[in-house]
Amino acid sequence: MTERLPVRKTYKLFVDGAFPRSESGRTYPILAADGSTLAWAVRASRKDLRDAVRAARGAQPKWASSTAYLRGQVLYRVAEMMEGRAAQLADELAATGAAGATAEVDAAIDRWVWYAGWADKIAHVAGTVNAVAGPYFDFTVPEPVGVVGIVTPDEPALLGFASLVAPAVCAGNAVVVLASETNPLVVMTLAEILATSDLPAGVVNILTGSKAELGPWLAGHGDVDTIDLTGAPADVGVEMERLAADDVKRVVRPLGSAPDWQDGAQSPWAVTASMELKTVWHPKGA
Repeated sequence: MTERLPVRKTYKLFVDGAFPRSESGRTYPILAADGSTLAWAVRASRKDLRDAVRAARGAQPKWASSTAYLRGQVLYRVAEMMEGRAAQLADELAATGAAGATAEVDAAIDRWVWYAGWADKIAHVAGTVNAVAGPYFDFTVPEPVGVVGIVTPDEPALLGFASLVAPAVCAGNAVVVLASETNPLVVMTLAEILATSDLPAGVVNILTGSKAELGPWLAGHGDVDTIDLTGAPADVGVEMERLAADDVKRVVRPLGSAPDWQDGAQSPWAVTASMELKTVWHPKGA
């Protein structure tokens, strides 16, 4: 009897709530710890990145205008669905050789819950009523910057993704994410969770492939307002920062040479990293 060859899944991109194939037609293997092929990932192109930015720009205004309470509920729903597939996420991390897979999944779920709680609180922490010498009210309120490009780390693939994406989405931004290059398997499973959650299409867009190829195009795109370089290789990060200067993008730098993803990456100020402060004057009247 002829031995059957297993059909390995090809994980596609996640753009505008759908799973398109790359126009490039390129793929690369996702390897297990023993070197065998677990699945295939799409190698995204410049056009795929443009499509993702366009989707993010289209989705962001409606997401930002929704109530902070609703955004928090949506983020919490993502955590609920991750909890239901926690065993699968842990198995995929373990298969690629990640240490402490179960602990990483638990921490990633908790991270979504933590930022869900900040959605309707960050305005009160970052905003203020300013004292002025005159018949005016003077308010400072935080607002999302718009579209955020995020380069997530190769390791930890899942917790690094949650630590960088959740605060940007919590703030009311839409994001274009370059996922872990070496271990996109668990991230694309998370994309399937996002697609069936309450998150509106286009708020989170995920590309797989070469960070060296896609990173500079992300940083140089004129419709991206902020870039997070935390997961970019050092040489790619330097080039991205140079390109971001062309249109004075905000640049979020890495959390240090060895970030503490369990604790150090959890901070309310990660939310304000992708927000702007707007000051409004209003006369008090007679």
